[in-house]
Amino acid sequence: MLRALVQLAKSEEKATHSPGGRCLHLPRYAACFGLLVIAASLQGCGFGFDASKPAADAAQKPAIPEEIQDATKSLLGSEAQVLLFGDLAKTGKQQFLAANVVPNTPKSTVAGMVITRAVIAENEDGKWVELVRCDEYLKNAKGYLALTPLQAVSGWRLQYENSAEQGMALYLTPVQAGTSGRTLPIAVRWNPATKRYQSMDYSYTNFLGEAPTLQNSRSTLR
Repeated sequence: MLRALVQLAKSEEKATHSPGGRCLHLPRYAACFGLLVIAASLQGCGFGFDASKPAADAAQKPAIPEEIQDATKSLLGSEAQVLLFGDLAKTGKQQFLAANVVPNTPKSTVAGMVITRAVIAENEDGKWVELVRCDEYLKNAKGYLALTPLQAVSGWRLQYENSAEQGMALYLTPVQAGTSGRTLPIAVRWNPATKRYQSMDYSYTNFLGEAPTLQNSRSTLR
């Protein structure tokens, strides 16, 4: 569009000068120049080139139901964000994942967003019930998830995925100041055998049982 207007402006410039040097059709030249300036401004602002993309992206993201937003505020406060919702465990029941996300996540070699708290909740007979809580530790209704650090954690780096076959999986890496070396993420996924979310071993193939106390959170295979 801008290139076409430039060519139009050049042609108008030739047409506006007579052999005697007198300018003719000044209004047309001024209008053309005005269009050229407007086109350049629109290009600089990003208008007119991918206008359909934001609308398409918005259409792909379903609106978060009000009841899920209310449950999120009740469990984590008004600043919490809903990250996923739907049949996350592939059980036919509605669940959601929400978290208190730290704005301007610090750069790190580990991917993911930094959170201070997170919950997985499920709709049971019209009431939202908390299944997993991630704060200083990782817990479900049975106790502390295996591999939970013995020392309280101030934040976690969260990655998550939601596959059509296996449902949602979380990967949580403790964020601790002053630590050097790489810490492996703790994987949390729905276990169809126990019918609850549990952590997995570092091969991400075997589920681990919970522990009633932190001293026993290095649990055995389940």
